[in-house]
Amino acid sequence: MPKTLAPPQKKIVRRWIIFFIIALAVSGLTAFTLETELRWLLKVWPFHETGDLYNWVQKVYKALKNTNINYPFLAYGYDWLAFAHLIIALVFIGPLRDPVKNKWIIEAGMLACLLVFPLAFIAGAVRGIPIYWRLIDCSFGIIGLIPLTICYTLIRKIHA
Repeated sequence: MPKTLAPPQKKIVRRWIIFFIIALAVSGLTAFTLETELRWLLKVWPFHETGDLYNWVQKVYKALKNTNINYPFLAYGYDWLAFAHLIIALVFIGPLRDPVKNKWIIEAGMLACLLVFPLAFIAGAVRGIPIYWRLIDCSFGIIGLIPLTICYTLIRKIHA
């Protein structure tokens, strides 16, 4: 007889997976409207146009705006980034339905969250991304790792 999660455990796992799916989808959807989001962020900036972070966001906004004016086809890469986030979010419907059977998806998600770190630090350094921005990127790996680790721990408990 296959092992399954107890109802309270399954409820906790389902809630964390739903959180993860929503966070992944929202993260992806923001790639479609990045220029608008950055323009809005600069308008509501609480520090009155000061600091390294503000300067970096402004630099990124200007570069993105100029790129979209002169080379709009490059935004197609952001479209694919958003699409990939949405597709990966869909994959987590498997563990949502049957967490035990689809534990490998949770494991793959955890690995992907961990791999955010070398990507941010290696590619970020190569591309001239400031360290504080790379740390912000790494926070997405941490935020994703937390619910997936909780789910994985609960799923493993039934196999102990």
